[in-house]
Amino acid sequence: MRDKKEKWARARIRIIGALFAFFFLVTSSRAFYLQVIKRDQLEKLAERQHQKTVQLTPARGTIFDANNASLAVSIEMESCFAEPRNIEDPRESAVKLAPILGMPQNQLQQKLTGSKGFVWIQRQLAPEVVAKVKALKLDGIGFVKESKRFYPNLEMAASVIGFTGLDPEGLEGIERKYNATILGSTGYMITERDALGRDVALDGAVVQGGSKGQNVTLTLDKNIQYMAEKELAKAVSDSGAKAGTALVMEPQTGRILAMANYPGFNPNVHQKYPLANLRNRAIADSFEPGSTFKVFLLAAAIEEGIVNARDTFDCEMGSFEIGGKTIHDTHKYARISVADILKYSSNIGAAKIGSRLGSERLYRYLKSFGFGEKSGIDLPAETSGNLRNRSQWFPVDLANISFGQGVTASALQIASAVSAVANGGVLMKPYLVEKITDAEGNVVQQIAPQSKARIISPATAKTVTTMMEGVTGDGGTGTNAAVDGYRVAGKTGTAQKVDPVTRGYSIDKRTASFVGFVPSNNPKLTILVIIDEPKTSPYGGVVAAPAFGAIAQQALCYLKVAPDARIKKQKGLEPGIASKKGPVPAAVIDTDYSAEEGEIAGTAQGVLMPEFRGKSMRDVMRSMQKRNLNVRLIGSGRAAEQNPLPGQRIGPRDKVWVKFIPSA
Repeated sequence: MRDKKEKWARARIRIIGALFAFFFLVTSSRAFYLQVIKRDQLEKLAERQHQKTVQLTPARGTIFDANNASLAVSIEMESCFAEPRNIEDPRESAVKLAPILGMPQNQLQQKLTGSKGFVWIQRQLAPEVVAKVKALKLDGIGFVKESKRFYPNLEMAASVIGFTGLDPEGLEGIERKYNATILGSTGYMITERDALGRDVALDGAVVQGGSKGQNVTLTLDKNIQYMAEKELAKAVSDSGAKAGTALVMEPQTGRILAMANYPGFNPNVHQKYPLANLRNRAIADSFEPGSTFKVFLLAAAIEEGIVNARDTFDCEMGSFEIGGKTIHDTHKYARISVADILKYSSNIGAAKIGSRLGSERLYRYLKSFGFGEKSGIDLPAETSGNLRNRSQWFPVDLANISFGQGVTASALQIASAVSAVANGGVLMKPYLVEKITDAEGNVVQQIAPQSKARIISPATAKTVTTMMEGVTGDGGTGTNAAVDGYRVAGKTGTAQKVDPVTRGYSIDKRTASFVGFVPSNNPKLTILVIIDEPKTSPYGGVVAAPAFGAIAQQALCYLKVAPDARIKKQKGLEPGIASKKGPVPAAVIDTDYSAEEGEIAGTAQGVLMPEFRGKSMRDVMRSMQKRNLNVRLIGSGRAAEQNPLPGQRIGPRDKVWVKFIPSA
């Protein structure tokens, strides 16, 4: 009996020992799991219980121009926040704060009321507002420094630089395209809580973890950008146009020196502008280029050996039927040379050259020049334009595309393609970002010029350049683009716009343009000016070419490109005035009064009635004095009607008058 009791006692001891060992092992394992394996996770949970983290606006890197002038910077500004739990009288606080912050009192009181530990009141306040709020010394109201994006040059290059939101994520332009590069790491504000979850005093707030992003240096030159914007705004205003675009680029490298749009906007207050103003028209809009396309047609035809500059074509006296459609020239031409087809901008001559070249070869060259596809510029929202596959071309399509109708392109595509002619035949990739640097100024990435393809030979490029020089020479359609002391190669363009209602060509809406390069014997700049829906004149040689000349003159002077004293600016021909250097070619028949872009006088005797419509009374009187005309002026404002009509000869007994109406 005793042995049984002893055996049972030993068994119980072993069982209890085993249970103790088991529970010790379980406890130790749990402790190891919690203290070692789950340590980091539990520490974070603990921090959440006694800390609150508020994300702050990260600082963005600076955007510089090519000369290291700041175009976009981040500045420190104070943001106001509240901890409603620590505010005893929300109504009284709201009454004091509302007039200073410019907020409705009810809205502010609602924010200050409740059990929330943290709410933003207003972010990125002006220093004077911060000073007034701090002077109130209100409980539960605090400030923290945040970064705000600021654009010191206001509207300059706004559509290129873009803008940011409050986050501040880049929303447009370079700010958007390079957002990941420019945006710094986020900072945090951390406030302590007590054991019951109540926020400790605001003085305990800590800011940590933020760092500035990388800097971006652009190819844009602030000074040339200013010149382009100034002259573009003047051209749009003087012509009563809807909008305009100007581009300046280096033809040898593809570097964009200026990209201007008008009307523009101030990125510091971008939300106050209509969406149309925020769009970068130079890359986002496409339009029918009109006669500027003749440059690429002739480049292809000469490269293929189809024509040379001295070949002649019968321009059918201004009317030519093809594919059931009739093509017209503004002037009536008989047989003229290929060079004169470009100089006088004959649509019929271009259509005949296109027919000889053929759709397959023209399509191939246009694709090689970059039309119908994006250029790859480092900006968002670029359009590819529209170049239909040649399998969809009918004979009339080939004719129309030969002089720039039935195809659309962006301003950048046209400038890049003309630059290929300027640099000897190589299409360069256009670009805007020169380099990326870190906060200490060390170069992280350097962007180099990139050639895409050789399109035409240097010999062909030289031939086309010589022909383009004729456009700005005496009697050409682009004489207003000529610059004293420099050889200028260019081409005018006037294109009808498509009416969105009728889906046909508009009767009165046009896009006028001029594109070229200077000096043409050693090109430094390619410049394009586009005027959308001008009212005073539809012709690129009248409304766009003067802006081209003004930008070129100023930019060449700024870049210290020496002029050649032997080269004098050609004087444009005006209606009714024959060239001082002799008559226009005999092929020009004098029944019409104006070439596509500019005016060419007839050879017969007498005075032609000028085009006065849309001009001011001062301009009309100045033109009258030049021509010794005795004209009766009726009304005031801008010229609306006239007799005789433009281009008609004024007889000795004709009643000559111009009627003016007040400007809108």
